[in-house]
Amino acid sequence: GGNASSAGCREEACRPSIMAAVVGLRVAGWRLGLGAPVRRTLWGGLRKKEKEVEADKVILQEKSEPSLICPPPRSRNYLPPENIQTRLESYVREIFGPSLPDNWQQTPLKENRLKYRLLAQLAEELDHAVPNSQLHLMCSAGDVLNFYSTPVKDMSKFDELCAAELPPNLKIIWKQ
Repeated sequence: GGNASSAGCREEACRPSIMAAVVGLRVAGWRLGLGAPVRRTLWGGLRKKEKEVEADKVILQEKSEPSLICPPPRSRNYLPPENIQTRLESYVREIFGPSLPDNWQQTPLKENRLKYRLLAQLAEELDHAVPNSQLHLMCSAGDVLNFYSTPVKDMSKFDELCAAELPPNLKIIWKQ
């Protein structure tokens, strides 16, 4: 049993010197520029170069002249049909059934499923949908009638400027 205890003492006695040697090597490695900082510098340098290349591409794109190509025409113009009231009334009667009030325009659109069916059918038939920002305003059939009775003339600011009388020093020319 004495041999085992003396062997254990030798390992414990050696342990501080081994730890000191490991610490010494780490410190020497740091001084020589080896270890984690070197790896970070090596791999981090590659990342920085990639980011610099991407930044150069962005700067080149920003420095190029703006495109003067005419944007595609938007077709959001809407002219309500003459029979919009009778068409809407027939859709409301078809979708909401016999439980309508005496004045069909006062029909509430509380049930989302029926409201969706009505608005989807009108959007498809008339090629003009209620924007998401106005859906909450459609509370009754009368609100839907007001929306679909209003004509929409959609022109871009550039189109308005082209149509307007401009001072002689200002001209807008689209490249085709």
